Amino acid sequence: MKFHLHKTFLAAGLAFCLMPGLLSAAGTPDEILLWPNGAPGSEGKTEAEAVRIAQPGGDHVVTRVNKPSITAYLPSPGTGNGAAVLVVPGGGHREIWIDHEGYNVARWLSEHGVAAFVLKYRLAKATNSTYTVDGDELADTQRALRLVRSHASDWGVDPHRLGVIGFSAGGELAFLSAMHFDGGNADAADPVDRQSCRPDFQGLMYPGNVGRLEASTNSPPAFLCCGSNDRSDIAEGVANAYLKFKQAKVPVELHIFAGIGHGFGMRASNTGPVSKWPDRFLEWMGQEGFLKSP
Repeated sequence: MKFHLHKTFLAAGLAFCLMPGLLSAAGTPDEILLWPNGAPGSEGKTEAEAVRIAQPGGDHVVTRVNKPSITAYLPSPGTGNGAAVLVVPGGGHREIWIDHEGYNVARWLSEHGVAAFVLKYRLAKATNSTYTVDGDELADTQRALRLVRSHASDWGVDPHRLGVIGFSAGGELAFLSAMHFDGGNADAADPVDRQSCRPDFQGLMYPGNVGRLEASTNSPPAFLCCGSNDRSDIAEGVANAYLKFKQAKVPVELHIFAGIGHGFGMRASNTGPVSKWPDRFLEWMGQEGFLKSP
């Protein structure tokens, strides 16, 4: 177990048809619907997804999600190590900041031999939403983990080295998925539902509502990260989460970057120690045995 305080500035058929790792005509990875025939709880919802461009920075911000999906970033042939990460961006459960907390992270991981899958989930706090965090959003996260495992051999993934990393609201979904899981239903008609939804490890990046986190001896190993200038409920909550994991004897590593606030994610504008958090995360994965040579 480690503690680091940095003192400087710190659907089956559709899945095969859209084989992630193959690129669309636009040169970007295709999205794969979690439920090709419609997500449970989204029946009758036909409102189109909306995307805005946030300035400065030009982030794509998504809302009105009724068709949850994953977008796959697979390592180049011969470079993958078998590890995989489900990347869950944040946005206060109202929207999804899908670049600096999603695609940028997944692209970097794939370039370092780790298959990455960006989750686009339904939003409980969007205007007029009927969805819930613990119901629909968590169900999307669990389904995504099952979906990746169901195609592990196709995507070069070891089903026993699949973790989750979440940012802000996505961090809440990450730790909820590490608290509430099952081994799958062997008798399910849908082969995806036969898979486990337990993440093998969890990366919690300035997670929201972290006071809800519970740790047990069955909790997956955890990597915790935030800025010291974040809201007190997050900065102090992350420190308390570290203690919860330590008391439960769960392998855990904590990084708190001095002078850094909320939502840093992975941006080209990040400088100093905080810009190196992806390297620390990858090193931690290796130390915990989740990386292997190609």
